Amino acid sequence: MVKERVIRENWGTRVGFILAAIGSAVGLGNIWRFPAVAYENGGGAFLVPYLVALVTAGIPLLIMEFTIGRRFKGSAPVAMRRLNKNAEFIGWWQVAISIVISVYYAVIIAWAAMYTIYSIGQTWGDAPDSFLFVDFLGAVNTDGTNVGTFEFGEWLPNLLLVLIAVWLVTLFVIGAGIRKGIENSAKIFIPLLVVMFGVLVVQALTLDGATAGLDAFFTPDWEALKDSGVWVAAYGQIFFSLSVGFGIMVTYASYLKRKSDITTSAFTVGFANSSFEVLAGFGVFSALGFMALQAGTPIDEQVTDGVGLAFVAFPTIVNTLPYAAGLFGVLFFASLTIAGFTSLISIIQVPVAAVEDRFGINRLKGTIFVGGGIALVSIILFPATNGLWLLDTADGFINRYGITVAALVSIVSVVWIAWKWGELRTDANRTSTYKVGFVWLACLGVITPVILGWMLVDNIRTTIENEAGVDRATLIYGWCVAGGALAFGILMALILRRKDVPELVDEAEVEGEATLTGGKEEIQ
Repeated sequence: MVKERVIRENWGTRVGFILAAIGSAVGLGNIWRFPAVAYENGGGAFLVPYLVALVTAGIPLLIMEFTIGRRFKGSAPVAMRRLNKNAEFIGWWQVAISIVISVYYAVIIAWAAMYTIYSIGQTWGDAPDSFLFVDFLGAVNTDGTNVGTFEFGEWLPNLLLVLIAVWLVTLFVIGAGIRKGIENSAKIFIPLLVVMFGVLVVQALTLDGATAGLDAFFTPDWEALKDSGVWVAAYGQIFFSLSVGFGIMVTYASYLKRKSDITTSAFTVGFANSSFEVLAGFGVFSALGFMALQAGTPIDEQVTDGVGLAFVAFPTIVNTLPYAAGLFGVLFFASLTIAGFTSLISIIQVPVAAVEDRFGINRLKGTIFVGGGIALVSIILFPATNGLWLLDTADGFINRYGITVAALVSIVSVVWIAWKWGELRTDANRTSTYKVGFVWLACLGVITPVILGWMLVDNIRTTIENEAGVDRATLIYGWCVAGGALAFGILMALILRRKDVPELVDEAEVEGEATLTGGKEEIQ
């Protein structure tokens, strides 16, 4: 009797894999986080620690995750179990982190999609701040008081409908498979994103005050390099923007063919992501320079990040543009929507692939039950008037105490506890043009864990210092989110400890077997 096997797809082309990985890395943070982080940490001088962080931490970690995925041919839990039976909890921990992020990430994409339409007629009016928090999200009452922490409030019907649409499109792409769904969507949306954002940057560069904005962004403050906090910020930006540490790149790489070039792909994805972040800096600070000129205020008073930059500052800029204001708004918010969408696809692929691989179910069932379940939670929680509080708290804690700690544990486990660095290096070098050696080990096994540990200590210190100003409900909810992800990982690993992993077979390997046997072999 032929042993039952689960046949896994392969990427159709190497370009498709790279574009999908770039689509995962290039997300909301590239546009609304990097410019402000760079400005606040030395301006042009920040590019020095940023590039050092990319080369000494980002790319080495990408190489490790690409190699683990390709070598052990499975989603995060399966790959980590095959690496070492005791490491499966790390994979499930990463799955839980991805679930938490996807639940709130989708709603931000829905905001951006709605603001794309609002841009045409500047629906937000003359007060984008009030429109966002009072009229659009309902997070602030008309008398200026905040909606209560656990006051569910009312569903926002327009946001609910758009959020449902975001989830339907995402699940359709996931359900269509690796080649027909994820790869084909990446081939469409990543070039479209680059073209749209490129047009936006060109328009921003023509605005009055753009030069002053770029001067503020790129003028180097070399003294800032003496501040250890600047270096921590640089490494933090790399970790949070490359989609490393929570199973995405391991999962994507598991669909690579055996002869794929690992290291070149890692360098390509890493530098493409960073190039887009610098491009975002050009666009954002050109626009902020124009905004500062119109307001007659210093540029540093205009610099913000996150929700404030995207949904308050940019609508304000659109209101004051001398020409093509609607086009500028559409380009900006459509770019946010696309960047977020390609990242959401990769995040959802992590839990869907984990359940597929570990339990031997097909893609359609995995998408419907796992992806659909996550979508349902997102749709229930976040189109409500307290959705912003839920989002901010979950995002803060899962980034500081989820991604950071999971990445640290995975590196230490793989490199030092399981002692797999030599095996992974050999596997990566076997098919790669650029060979890695002990420099890679030093960067991955020493520099990266030290920096991640430093970041963890700094995060704990900051949380303790700010604890007095944070209500108890927020702290309890935040720690439950971060701790719950780890608990989920440990619990799943314990439950499945005695359950063998189904035999996962590459599509390309099956085709090779069929060729050798004249196409007569039956795969059951």
